[in-house]
Order: sequence, then structure tokens, then C-alpha cells
Amino acid sequence: MQHAEAFLKIVNDAKANIKELTIAETKARVDADKSIKLIDVREDREWALGHIDGAEHIGKGVIERDIETKIPDKDTEVILYCGGGFRSALSAEVLQKMGYTNVASMDGGWRAWAEAGYPIEM
Repeated sequence: MQHAEAFLKIVNDAKANIKELTIAETKARVDADKSIKLIDVREDREWALGHIDGAEHIGKGVIERDIETKIPDKDTEVILYCGGGFRSALSAEVLQKMGYTNVASMDGGWRAWAEAGYPIEM
């Protein structure tokens, strides 16, 4: 997918301010600690087609509204993912601005996870 230049600029700006994890790092962390919140920020239709096993869905369009209800402890480790790692980077930056202290974005997103053969739910 070809992304607009302005979109890529804001994504790159966000990525400079957040922590990113590879899919392998994410899998290892989630496997080792079941208290980590793995959050899918994709659209509802994307989630319905398949998602990472054990993830929760909070779409990017509502994450600012709903995150404090679903994850009230702002020190909870939260790893966000989307289709490729762009929307999750933007969401991670927003959560940090909201006071979440342990947030990361999974680089490569759903596509890289699924291509690696890691566990998914359909």
C-alpha cells in the first residue's frame, strides 16, 4: 500500500517518540507475561477477519475514549498493533500523552505476525 507523504511524516514523528517492538519481541513478552495487554487498533472489519490470539480490540478511532475504562492502570504494559505498525505507532504516542507509561507499538503489525505463522484467531 502506498501511503501519503503527510501521513508518513506524522507516523515517523510518532515513531521517534515511542518504543517499538518486533513481532518476535512481542511474542516472547506476551508468552512470558499474561498480564501484558495486547491491543489491536485496526478497524472492526479488519478485526473480524482475523486477529492475534489473545488480543483485545480497541479501534484507533475510539482508543482515546475507551482505554481508561478497559485499562485503568496507566502503568500496565500495553503493546499495540495494527496492519503494519503505522496506526499503532500513532496510537502509542497518544496513549503516552494520556499518561500511559509502558506502551509500545509492534512494528510490522498483523501482516508480519500472520506471515511468521504465529498464533491467530479467525
